[in-house]
This record gives sequence, structure tokens and C-alpha cells, in this order.
Amino acid sequence: MSLPASATTPVGVIAPSLATSTTKTRVRLLAIDALRGFVMLLMLVDHVRETFLLHRQVSDPIDALNVSPDLYFTRLLSTLCAPVFIFLTGLSAWLYSQKHTARETSLFLLKRGLFLVFLELTFVCFAWNAEFPPKTLWLQVIWCIGICMIVLAALLHFERRWLIALGVLIVAGHNLLDGVVLGPDSPFFVPWSILHQRVFIDITEFTRARTTYPVLPWIGVILLGWAIGPWFGKDVEPAVRVRRLFTVGVGLLVAFVFIRYLNVYGEKPWVQTGDALRTVMSFLSATKYPPSLMFLMPTLGLGLILLGLFEKAQDRAGIAMLAIYGGAPMFFYLLHLYVLKALYLIAVGLWGTNQGTYFGFDQLPMVWLWSVLLGVALFFPTRWFAGLKQRRRDIALLKYF
Repeated sequence: MSLPASATTPVGVIAPSLATSTTKTRVRLLAIDALRGFVMLLMLVDHVRETFLLHRQVSDPIDALNVSPDLYFTRLLSTLCAPVFIFLTGLSAWLYSQKHTARETSLFLLKRGLFLVFLELTFVCFAWNAEFPPKTLWLQVIWCIGICMIVLAALLHFERRWLIALGVLIVAGHNLLDGVVLGPDSPFFVPWSILHQRVFIDITEFTRARTTYPVLPWIGVILLGWAIGPWFGKDVEPAVRVRRLFTVGVGLLVAFVFIRYLNVYGEKPWVQTGDALRTVMSFLSATKYPPSLMFLMPTLGLGLILLGLFEKAQDRAGIAMLAIYGGAPMFFYLLHLYVLKALYLIAVGLWGTNQGTYFGFDQLPMVWLWSVLLGVALFFPTRWFAGLKQRRRDIALLKYF
């Protein structure tokens, strides 16, 4: 989501009477971009794992009872990515609306949402499959964000209180719909599968779609991101904003522990295994597809706390570097997917498959090492593109990246 100002805006050249206000704006936006960049680097780790650790096949990387702890916790870190990114998309949309009319904001969200859906079905899908035409269209996170933006484009005209109520209702209540399972013979199979059912949908004799990210719970998340926008208004003091972020974030974590301990709603039951580590892993395990209440509460809570911490630490050099990744999110997303696919194909071409039908690293630490190396290498083209977005605001297409 393109933001209304840049974290790289030179404050020193601004008139003294405006410096304080502009500095506050820079800090607000820097923290948002930094958090977005942080979760994108966690995403990079997970995608390196998916590319080079496929020979360690597991049905679910956060299967607490069967998956090794190192793989479990590596995957668990990445669960922060989608909730935070979609939440920040809603927040960034609100910031955009502060310099544009409601109609202009709706039109921007509609166009960008459709653009993201197009990217998912074309460039993103090809990056995963390297097939054309594809046998399977994977409707994943970019598709999901696009659909959520389209829905937000329609709903942002309602009062904030109604959006808060709807967002909370969806996030907290959608698990009541888990028992609603429709088959291909139902006339509502396709729309329900897009909303809340992870299945394959036959499109033609040769092509099918997989609703990897059912969108209903994520619509609730983007609505809550929009609703929190006024906390980031220019008239809100940073200390007040940070206190609110910490209060709600900690509150969500405490509520998660309490509700999860009761073992009655919002997720499959956790179990006492007789092993302390496995019990904790079971307690923390939660469904992402679609995201359960017990998935969203801790991830959004931790995201709010991190957002507050990043704002408090905005003078640190590392925050500014993270903000570079978050300043060109779609560029980084597409770039890292194609780089990973190219590296994989090169490795297979040079050394063949070393793990059955897959080429992969022998140990999980290699995933982390290569994630760090790729994160550093991709920083430089991402920084160039983020700078290009700021220099060439006359090129409308760039703001979609």
C-alpha cells in the first residue's frame, strides 16, 4: 500500500514552524514501513524453507505432535506475516484517505485490489509453478489482499464504529461457521469456498483453483486495520499512540492465553502431552487457512506491540533499514519469488536432485543462512526501487508496488 508520505523525507530543509509536525509524520510512517519490512523478512525465511526444504515433507509445519521443534518454531515465526501485513494494509488505506476524498480512496483501493488479483493469477502463480498455462491457480495471500481491498473500498463509507463492530464480529465469530462445508454440487460452493472453505475448484478440464486463503476472516482484519487509523492522526501524540498499541496488544495476548486455556472455542483443542515442550507447541498451534480466532489474537497482538516498539526505536539505524523493505513491498515480494525460483532451477541444473524428487538443504540452519544472505542481497534493488517510487510520483503505476 502506498503511503501518503515517505520515511525518507528530509526534515532538515523544512521551515522551523513545520518541522515538528513533519517529524511526527515521518516517525509514524517509518514505524509502519519498518514493521511491514520486518514481517516480509520473516516471510522470506518461510519461502526459503518452502523452496529448499520440501524433501522434509510434512502435512502441517506446525503439527505440534509430529514435527521437529526446529521446523515448528521456524514456521511459527512466519505466522506473523499475513495478519500484520493485511492489518497494515487497512491502516495504510486510512492514511491514504486523509489526503484524498472517500471516493478517491475507494477508487484507489478498487484499482489496486484488482491489480493484485491480476498479479496473483499471472506473475505470482508463475513464480511458484513455472508453468504456462498453469494446471493450478493458487489463490494465496496477494489474491486475498486484493479481495480485501476491494471489499474495503465498498465498506469505508460507513461510520468507523460500524466497521469496528463488523471487524470484531468477523474475527471473533467466523469460527462458528467452521461446520458449514459445501460440496461442488451446491450452487454456493464457489463463493463459499472463496469466503471460508479451503478446497480445489475445477475451472476447466485442465485447470483448477485452490482457495488457499479463504478471505472472510481477513476482511475482518483489514477492517480493524482501517478502524485503528485515527490513532495515527496528526493530532495524536506519539506517547498516547504507543500506549494504546501496547495496551491493546498485551490485552490480545492475555485474552488469547485465557481463551486458549479454556479449550472451548476458536481452535482445535490443545493437549497435555506429558512433554513440556510439546505441550507448549500444542497450545500455540493454530489454524491459518482460514485463520482461526486463536491464530489472529496472538499475531495481531504481537504486531501491535512491535508497531509501538518500532515507533519508540525509530532513531535506530535498523528501523530505517527495515523501512526500506516495507517501502516497496510488492516489488520485494515479486523479486524474492523469482530469485528463489531461479536459484532452485540453477541448483537442480547443476547438481540434480539430492533428496528424492527435490533439491534441498541438508539442515534447517542452511535455510536461515540463505535467508540472511538473500535478505542482504535483495536490500539493494529494493532500496533503489523504493527511491524510484519517491522520485517519480508522476508514474502512477509505481504506487501500486
